[in-house]
Amino acid sequence: MDKRLGFVGIIIEDRKKSAPLVNKILSDYGDEILARVGLPHKQRNCSVITLTVEMTPDEIGSLAGKLGAIQGVAVKSSLGKV
Repeated sequence: MDKRLGFVGIIIEDRKKSAPLVNKILSDYGDEILARVGLPHKQRNCSVITLTVEMTPDEIGSLAGKLGAIQGVAVKSSLGKV
């Protein structure tokens, strides 16, 4: 299956608790991540991470599933049609 461009949006509700787990998973998918932007919100103790990826539907589903299984982490993702 061909890889497509897409994005993943991640909201981490408790940075200190969940960020290490999120970073471990993201490092496992490092070869497919083209860009990563993280915005910590110190007053709310949360973070928003946006990724630009090149993945198959199965890969992005696996990534989103692993991230979404972490307590306090919300994930949305999408791939282009081509």
